[in-house]
Amino acid sequence: MNTPLSRRSLLSTAGLTAAGLVTGGFAASTLTGCSGPNIARPTASPNGAITAQLDEVLKTIANGSDKFGVYVQDVRTGGTYSFNGDYASQNASMVKVMIALMALRKAGGLLGADLDPVATKMITQSDNDSAETLWAYGGGADAYQTLADELKMTHTHRDENRPDWSWTWTTPSDQVLLLTYLTEGGTDAFTTEQGAYVYGLMGKVQDDQTWGVGQPKSSDVQVHLKNGWVQFKSSDNLWAVNSMGTVEGSGRNYRLAVMTRVADFATGREVTSEVGKWVFSILGSGTL
Repeated sequence: MNTPLSRRSLLSTAGLTAAGLVTGGFAASTLTGCSGPNIARPTASPNGAITAQLDEVLKTIANGSDKFGVYVQDVRTGGTYSFNGDYASQNASMVKVMIALMALRKAGGLLGADLDPVATKMITQSDNDSAETLWAYGGGADAYQTLADELKMTHTHRDENRPDWSWTWTTPSDQVLLLTYLTEGGTDAFTTEQGAYVYGLMGKVQDDQTWGVGQPKSSDVQVHLKNGWVQFKSSDNLWAVNSMGTVEGSGRNYRLAVMTRVADFATGREVTSEVGKWVFSILGSGTL
């Protein structure tokens, strides 16, 4: 398995420069934040129906890439929105939500005093050693595939060539389905109590890992999320940088998953966070 760089080195990674463009009369530019790389960012608020606004903004952020997918479910109405929502790529550490569920299934209930701290560290700090421990305990790739099948996550599967957890495949739409099970139940694959346990951990992710779905943050908005990022040096040398989670507060209540494949971590973090900010803004003005 390709091991991610340290948090410190990731935060200083140089970004990929994206060209400015204009799409459908909607201006975009490559703005550089104080701590981020150049990416294509919308420069004005869109107008029209909520889906049209999302289309406009996400087309700009995608900047022509076909390695970019977003799926949203508005809990207020049940409405959904897809921008290449069936885009398939490796999970990276986003899979740790499924690993926690695998461990709970193996335990037959909640985790004992020996494994509860391991699961907590895995989700809240995205600790890889903890993931390795629970991946092995929970049954590895076979158990992962069984769980995905039971949850009817039809595009989520093990990698046939690699048994590693970070190489497992999924899509934004499947991740939103997983979030629905965690928050609403409706499956026999795990109990309501087990789902609430994992979801609770997702609400305690440390601050430096709340980019993506977790942007923007405010005291009156609750965010439960899990991000993932890893470079696949043995294949295309690109980074899978992903974010999935729920946002509730300030009149919003939605589930969101964003998956990208980019040249470096810093770019992926900025792209997913830009999506998080714009979805938050747009869904504050209406519903799906």
